[in-house]
Amino acid sequence: MIGVMFDRFRERSLELEHLDKGDYTGEEYEGCIIELQRVNRWLGDVQALKDSLLKEIARVNLQSFSVIDVGAGSGELLRVIAGWAHDTKRTASLTGVELNARSARAIADESGASTEISAVRGDAFHLPFADNTFDYAICSLFTHHFKDDSVEKLLRELSRVAARRIFVIDLHRHPVAYYFFTTIGRLFLHNRLIREDGALSILRSFKPKELQQLAQRAGLENSRIERHFPYRLVLTAPARMIVEN
Repeated sequence: MIGVMFDRFRERSLELEHLDKGDYTGEEYEGCIIELQRVNRWLGDVQALKDSLLKEIARVNLQSFSVIDVGAGSGELLRVIAGWAHDTKRTASLTGVELNARSARAIADESGASTEISAVRGDAFHLPFADNTFDYAICSLFTHHFKDDSVEKLLRELSRVAARRIFVIDLHRHPVAYYFFTTIGRLFLHNRLIREDGALSILRSFKPKELQQLAQRAGLENSRIERHFPYRLVLTAPARMIVEN
């Protein structure tokens, strides 16, 4: 019985989430964005960002820097970066990319007070920017929406537009994370999309070795995977690709 229960975690689920299928109302989507911001603050995406990208910028002591966030949602992480840059007296140029027009507008609307943040509507797999345009390229809770071959393409595209490093934050596919979310976590969640997609997101996400292999197959050199509480993975790699003959 236990073996059967854990079989579902052996491989990534390919079942589509509501956000991928588009079977939701505008009101549900707006509620999802609001609740997702709260979840991200509670469950580690902001802290993972601080422990990875922001720590790296501080380590190399950049006084000015640029970041592109692909699949940026409402731009919450960009606003965290902007706040940190302001607090540490750094100059930041921050760009959020979203294919969804509503999300692209949300980045601009909710970041109105942060003039360093801009929003672009674009395709994550064909970013409308030249090579090495940004110091850093990031994405968070985005890669699990795609099949492995598409994740490889996304990693290559992130590496193409970044001059220094890429940082990819996503979920760790782990039974404890799943059963915590489907029991205790659901007591605090009200939005249908979050409640139903959240559990499926965990099943669609990665184990550390899987994400490492995708980075290698994408041609990223010297990539590494770090685990962050609670059940977050951060892939980081220099923005340089292996050139195949």
